[in-house]
Amino acid sequence: MTTTDAPDLATLFSPEHRADPYPAYRRWRDNAPVAELAPGFLVLSSHEACSAVLRDPAFGHAGPDDDVPGPLGGGRPRGSDTSLLDDDGRPVISFLGLNPPDHTRLRRLVSKAFTARTVAGLVPRVEEITTELIDAALDAGEVDLLKALAEPLPVRIISEMLGVPASDHERFAGWSHAMARGTDPAFLLSDETLAAVSTAREEYSDYFRELAARRRADPGDDLLSALVGVSDAGDTLTENELLVTCILLLTAGHETTVNLIGNGTLALLRHPEQLAALRDDPDVAEPAVEELLRYDSPVQLTVRQALQDTAIGDVATPRGTVALTLVGAANRDPAAHEDPGRLDVTRPPSRHLAFGQGIHFCLGAPLARAEGRTALRELARRAPDLRLAGEPSWKENVTLRGLATLPVTLR
Repeated sequence: MTTTDAPDLATLFSPEHRADPYPAYRRWRDNAPVAELAPGFLVLSSHEACSAVLRDPAFGHAGPDDDVPGPLGGGRPRGSDTSLLDDDGRPVISFLGLNPPDHTRLRRLVSKAFTARTVAGLVPRVEEITTELIDAALDAGEVDLLKALAEPLPVRIISEMLGVPASDHERFAGWSHAMARGTDPAFLLSDETLAAVSTAREEYSDYFRELAARRRADPGDDLLSALVGVSDAGDTLTENELLVTCILLLTAGHETTVNLIGNGTLALLRHPEQLAALRDDPDVAEPAVEELLRYDSPVQLTVRQALQDTAIGDVATPRGTVALTLVGAANRDPAAHEDPGRLDVTRPPSRHLAFGQGIHFCLGAPLARAEGRTALRELARRAPDLRLAGEPSWKENVTLRGLATLPVTLR
């Protein structure tokens, strides 16, 4: 059923809801699980509708040259990248924003770096870095857990995978934060924010262009060297495709896991009995991560566009229709999750949408899960007196919603 009897998006995404958007999501879902806010623009808040759109190949991403009507088709969208162009002057897009066959080709090139087997080989390094970071936090006694653990762990892992020197890790954190803000809907972004996103993207690109040249001359045992080799082999991967792929891997591989660890730790601290369950049984770490992904999703929304005339349930959806899927709302839908507002780290595996579904299912999900399990398990085990040392604060981000600070005492 389509209705316009729902809150407007500006209200839904206002700062007053940033710390806890879920009551607003619930009201939206109860009033209008499929809401038509304007002709050709739908907002989906039910698990059924969001899941259907994410899995349906009739929905995808219309590029600037695609003949698709609607707000996202027929021209370069506000805030899109113009710093990386192909030979015909069109912006190069990461595989996250592509449809088959280009999406299939680019995703296949990097997928081997994120298989379960490959990630299993990375676990000892994840554990080593986690131990080092928690040791330092325990010595300090009181820290901002974002700076002490949640941010450095994933950025060090993805940087090492790509062959980025350790001295450059801090630079990536700043670029990554700016790029993460750029994933929000364009109507929420000021011109100043868009300019900062564009600057970060250009600096990212310049950096990787130089690093790729060094790897081309002196290849190493890292993902960037492997991707450079593919680029040099012919038309399988162009240099600009290489650059946007590296930017995507670093930003997505960093920001979402930071949010998983940060948001997850805060949820556990606010539910001490759940933190105790994890501390008492390390095997709970696996279901705990899945529950935390559902309970406070690192990615709150995503957008798809109808590439052909189709339907969402019984709602006719003409070609060009934009569907904004509220993943955070879907993950608290009682139709899909029993008692969804309750945190239960022993909950059986659920059908959460934190990593998406369909062909765009998060490539780095196995790595994010491994990092989240390790960080949360070891934090619970080694810091039994862990507690909040002040009020946490939130970033402005709506799509990649996460904490800006998380002050804690460890002893």
